[in-house]
Amino acid sequence: MPLYEINDRRPQVGEGSWIAPSAEIIGDVRIGKNCYIGFGAIIRGDYGTIIIGDGSAIEEGVTIHARPMDRVEIGKRVTVGHNAMLHTCTLKDSCVIGMMATVTDYSVVGEWAIIGEHALVVNRMNVPDNKIYAGVPAKEIGDVQEKHRETWELGKQVYVDLTRQYRSSFKRIG
Repeated sequence: MPLYEINDRRPQVGEGSWIAPSAEIIGDVRIGKNCYIGFGAIIRGDYGTIIIGDGSAIEEGVTIHARPMDRVEIGKRVTVGHNAMLHTCTLKDSCVIGMMATVTDYSVVGEWAIIGEHALVVNRMNVPDNKIYAGVPAKEIGDVQEKHRETWELGKQVYVDLTRQYRSSFKRIG
């Protein structure tokens, strides 16, 4: 497993979570239960702390880091899309961060908020619960509807199920 200790800071991984062999989990990183950490993800808690809640999916190529003596907090059942970047921020339960989006220092993304692909959530921005934000810089473009929740709840469950599949049948063949 790609876990690394530095300066007595050691990752912790919850039961049922799966971490891709090409991911890099460094230092004070606390991964909850049944999380999916995708290929090429870099989660670096070398001098900050990273907390990832149960059932969250950190997709391929995501980078997560925190300022010295600070933290990134990711709630339960959060989806962080491919190649997104998170830095010293807070993501509340069930929110969605689109592919290649960036969430910067001291920003907060509310529960069930959706951040669109390539969006930039700037320093200290507060994205309210149940809102959709997109653009550079990110701006409110609408409300999360029940259809969004239903679609994303299915997507979130896909990743929880994938953790089981990868744990039971993932094999290197070459």
